[in-house]
Amino acid sequence: MAIKPSQWIFLDGEWLAWNDAQVHVTSHALHYGSSAFEGIRAYETPEGPAIFRLEDHNQRLLDTCKMLYMEMDEYPVERLNELCIEAVSRNQLKSCYLRPLVFRGAGGMGLYPLDKPVSFTLFAIEWGRYLGQDAIEQGIDAMVSSWRRFNASTSMPLAKIGGQYVTNQTVSVEARAAGFGEGIMLDDRGNVCEGAGENLFLVKDSTLLTPPMAQSILGGITRRSVWQLAQDRGIPCKETTISRDMLYLADEIFMTGTAAEVSPVRSVDRIPVGNGGRGPITEQLQTAFFDTVEGRTEDIHSWRTVVPSHD
Repeated sequence: MAIKPSQWIFLDGEWLAWNDAQVHVTSHALHYGSSAFEGIRAYETPEGPAIFRLEDHNQRLLDTCKMLYMEMDEYPVERLNELCIEAVSRNQLKSCYLRPLVFRGAGGMGLYPLDKPVSFTLFAIEWGRYLGQDAIEQGIDAMVSSWRRFNASTSMPLAKIGGQYVTNQTVSVEARAAGFGEGIMLDDRGNVCEGAGENLFLVKDSTLLTPPMAQSILGGITRRSVWQLAQDRGIPCKETTISRDMLYLADEIFMTGTAAEVSPVRSVDRIPVGNGGRGPITEQLQTAFFDTVEGRTEDIHSWRTVVPSHD
C-alpha cells in the first residue's frame, strides 16, 4: 500500500519537511531491528479529528522502550501525546494513521546496542482499511500459517519491537501467496495465538473467546477496547486457550488491531466460519467500535482525544 506523503515529520526535536526526514544507512536499527513503534489512528468526528486511545498507545511505546533499554527521558508520555496531536494538526489531516518510532541510530557497528544513540520520529499519513474496504462487511479468508509465534523465552511478545516483525511478514507473505487475506499464527504448543498483525476473537455459543496475554500475544489496544465494549453490552467474555480445531467450529471469528480495526473472518483454511459471513455479535461490536471512534456516541471511557485546528 503506497504512502501518500504528508507535509511534516518530527525527527529528534524538530519538525522537518517530508523529504528532509532522513537517517544514516549505518543506523543500528536498520541492521539489527533495534526499534520500538506504535500504530495509532485518528478519526474524523463531528468535533474534529479525534485520536483513539492516544495515551494508552504512547505508554505501550514507552513500555517497549523500557524492555529494549532505550532511554526516553526527553519524551515522557505527556510529551508524546502533545507531539501526536501536533502531527495531526500541523498536517491538517481529518483522519489519519500515526507512526511514532524509537530507534537506535548511527554510532558504530556490532550487536551491542547500549552505546548507540536513541532517536525518535513521528509521522502522520492518510491510510484506509488495512485489510481492504470490503473486509469490514464481507470478511476475509484466513489460513493457519506454517510459521509459529515465538514464546516469551525466545523474545518479548508484549513488546512492539521492529525486528520481531520479520516473522509477521513471513506469515503475511505466505497467506497472500496462497490466495488468502491474512494468516493466523499458532504458538509453540500449537494453540491459536494471533494474526500476522492482529489479535483474534472467536464467538462460540454467544460467548466471546480470545487467547490470554500470557500466550505469546501482543497486548492490543483495540483488543482491550473491543473486550470493554462487549462487557458494556453484556456479552460474556473469556480469555482461554484456543486449539486450532476450535477455529473450524467457531460461530464467528474476527480480528482486531489499530490498522485492521474490527475485521470479520469468513473462512479459515477454506472452511466457512459459521454461515460464512459477518456474524451478529461481530457486527454489533463493529458498530459499537466505529460509533465510538467516529464520535457518534458519548465517549464514556474517555478514549477520544480531539485535535484542535492548527493556526
